[in-house]
Amino acid sequence: MTTPIILVHDLHKQYETALGPFPVLKEVNLRMDPGDYIAIMGPSGSGKSTFMNILGCLDQPTSGDYTLNGQHVARMDKSALAKVRNHTIGFVFQGFNLLSRTSLLDNVALPLVYAGVDKQTRHARAKRLLERVGLGQYLQSLPNQISGGQQQRVAIARALVNEPRLILADEPTGNLDSKTSQEIMALFDELNQEGISIVLVTHETDIAEHAKRQIHFLDGRIVEDTAIENLRNKNSMEAA
Repeated sequence: MTTPIILVHDLHKQYETALGPFPVLKEVNLRMDPGDYIAIMGPSGSGKSTFMNILGCLDQPTSGDYTLNGQHVARMDKSALAKVRNHTIGFVFQGFNLLSRTSLLDNVALPLVYAGVDKQTRHARAKRLLERVGLGQYLQSLPNQISGGQQQRVAIARALVNEPRLILADEPTGNLDSKTSQEIMALFDELNQEGISIVLVTHETDIAEHAKRQIHFLDGRIVEDTAIENLRNKNSMEAA
């Protein structure tokens, strides 16, 4: 049987406030097999961002279990979580999160610095990935010298530099126009076809349709988990 890339069981998350515990996630269960492609949707405050932080090992659940690529990570310490993040997950953010005074080549290579990879190797890998996303001619450019869509391509190259099995993308097209958004999503689709698992948060229906599954959060719970093909068939029947 295939080992899931993500397995979440009875996950709860609450924060302590002056007024007492504030629950954010309640009884969340999710299985994601290698090569899957999930879009997470839901209104503001529904818990999806907290859930993404837990999936990315940036936060830990209050209770429940989270297994990432066969490793039980819910109770790991910060050092162990950082190691898992660096070897298993690539992150793509809405705001790109590039270092403004650093070349595109060194921006992409940065995760390899933390991994202890030598300069020659990390620059060679970063160069190859920038060429792959169509930016090989901008190796020494700074982020403010290229467009927003190009900056997101740099961020995707950086997410790939450690050869992760999973990419987590938080509103990756939120700062882009519609044409550029579709170009970025075509790149995500290509990566998924190559076997990389992808989880993305989005408010945009047309972006979510690139995924294989749509998961909807409401009030800290998953209220819908639908295969896109089933959703398309349902919409076709309703239209008829």
